[in-house]
Amino acid sequence: MSEWKKVKLGDICARVTSGGTPKANVSSYYYPPTIPWLKTKEVNYCRITETENYISEEGLNNSSTKLIASNSVIIAMYGQGDTAGRVAINKIPLTTNQACCNLTIDECKANYEFIYYQLCTLYNKMVSLKAGAAQPNLNAQIIKNLEIPLPSLPIQHRIATTLSRYDSLIENYQKQIKLLEEAAQRLYKEWFVDLRFPGYENTKIVDGVPERWERKKVGNITTINTGKKDANFGTKDGEYPFFTCAQEPIKAPSYTFDTSAVILAGNGDFNVKLYRGKFEAYQRTYVLEPKRKDMLYILYFCILENMNKLATGASGSTIKFLTKGMIESLDVFEPSIKIIESYNKFVEPLQTKKEYIKSQIRLLTEARDRLLPKLMSGEIKC
Repeated sequence: MSEWKKVKLGDICARVTSGGTPKANVSSYYYPPTIPWLKTKEVNYCRITETENYISEEGLNNSSTKLIASNSVIIAMYGQGDTAGRVAINKIPLTTNQACCNLTIDECKANYEFIYYQLCTLYNKMVSLKAGAAQPNLNAQIIKNLEIPLPSLPIQHRIATTLSRYDSLIENYQKQIKLLEEAAQRLYKEWFVDLRFPGYENTKIVDGVPERWERKKVGNITTINTGKKDANFGTKDGEYPFFTCAQEPIKAPSYTFDTSAVILAGNGDFNVKLYRGKFEAYQRTYVLEPKRKDMLYILYFCILENMNKLATGASGSTIKFLTKGMIESLDVFEPSIKIIESYNKFVEPLQTKKEYIKSQIRLLTEARDRLLPKLMSGEIKC
């Protein structure tokens, strides 16, 4: 570490900015949706290649947000839960909301990927620097004054290259998972929404229900339980996945569920997952276990297909949390045995492949996370 020196984060940046939010009641600020617009909840130790929301050119020109060049380092300054202090890299030009601090790194002074990885190890440090009484947050000045250890540029490049190889493999695997998921969901829509299933040409349909099918409520085909554990139950070295309302599960030392289930976040972004095996669940997470095992995939894609309906509620306004009654009231087809078997025959290999890929992602993530602090502390030379 003798060749490493302490520098202030602001001293190695060519530009430090925060974002902004166009007025919500001006539709032309969001349509046509042409410019990626990042929210802090998406800043979660990742490379940003797409965003959940977009704004228009007019929205960009009529707000304090600025277009951020790709390969900038983004730090969440505030947000719900433990968001403040998380970091990400944007791989596309984008805008952000005002809760993001956006660092354009001076390439003559530092490697942006090295700075990102260094900040990944400094979450607790940034949390300790949060200011404010009612709701402690970070701000741009605190971030610019943060001191970080910095080796020479050649060492930075070597460390960044080593770690980015892991992330590149993980990203490729994630893309494969997305393609597999989309293939199964397209088939679900074709068969069970558009009703273009095998043999539909010769099947009588009465009131929108094919012969030998039944239209049921989700509450009639599945039990709906909630997890019982608080988020603090998670442990870093737990053996079992612990599904909270976040996109990715954390770990738990024990399990409550040992089943094949659809897992639905009751608040946040209402994400949906399918998991088979032993797991734990957070108290605001719904666990749906179909009464007929062969209806698992149909239930899963039915929930996915109806997420916009669930997220807006009966009034058409965005809701903050889901209730059991909302989920139970969704319509779902229970097809003929032959159609269920045909659909499962297509989806099962995709799900098996997804589970294998996820296991590889887990191994790569664990290997990267073990290596990261050792490289950043100089314990391992690169």
